[in-house]
Amino acid sequence: MPTTPSDESHDLPTTGLRARLRAALFDADTPLGSFVETVLPWLVVASVVVVMLDTVASVHARWHAELRMAELAFTGLFTLEYLARLWCAPEPRRYAMSALGIVDLLAVLPTYALLLTAGPVHGGSIRMLRLMRVFRVLKMAQHVGEANVLLDALFASRSKILAFLTSVVALVCIEGTLMYMVEFGANPGITSIPEAIYWSIVTVTTVGYGDVVPVTTGGRVLASCIMMTGFAVLAVPTAIVTTEIARHVARQRPTGRPCGRCAYEPLDVEARYCARCGEPLFQ
Repeated sequence: MPTTPSDESHDLPTTGLRARLRAALFDADTPLGSFVETVLPWLVVASVVVVMLDTVASVHARWHAELRMAELAFTGLFTLEYLARLWCAPEPRRYAMSALGIVDLLAVLPTYALLLTAGPVHGGSIRMLRLMRVFRVLKMAQHVGEANVLLDALFASRSKILAFLTSVVALVCIEGTLMYMVEFGANPGITSIPEAIYWSIVTVTTVGYGDVVPVTTGGRVLASCIMMTGFAVLAVPTAIVTTEIARHVARQRPTGRPCGRCAYEPLDVEARYCARCGEPLFQ
């Protein structure tokens, strides 16, 4: 009988260097894992600050060497982290192809591209890849437990959000067409339906660039009605996600799988280590 992925994860060894490293990088229930979860976000923040400071001309001119050394140090640390995750992950291929795995890789590749590329022509174009290092900010999401609740809520409400966005697209097209019919010939800023739809999008989203404004009385009345719909556009997706978050939190109940060492009953249904003593929950 074939073994399912969940069965394979349960059969993983719970002792040895690989098991300890896996617990530290993928499970925050152990003391070492909790320490890693605390330190890594600050390293991500520090590395992004280095990237930002390097774009300031005065700072770059004075501290270029120091910033470059810090960048190489951060790149080395994140490279070791990425390789360690590949080595100890229950399914390395799945981790490498996941969104967070790709972000981990993109966070270090530009620096190596700069080191391996020679010549002013290639160097000038490759330097643009340094901006990809800001992907490290996304790595913080996997080190904040509450972020999983938001991600799960967004994923669960994806169909509702898609239906809402489709309705909004139809709405702005109708409103833009009506504005074109009212303003055409009198407003030099609205000479086509696409321009009117652009104005409608800017107005409904409450951005209001002000580059195109209605000039007729009918256009201003219509614009006032469109502005009122902007409140609903902002409120609906917030309500959808909030409802899903409430449902997700309500589903978080004790698993009925108490720790064999301290009898603590974890709240996380996918927890593999006891949050109190670090004992593996699957023996």
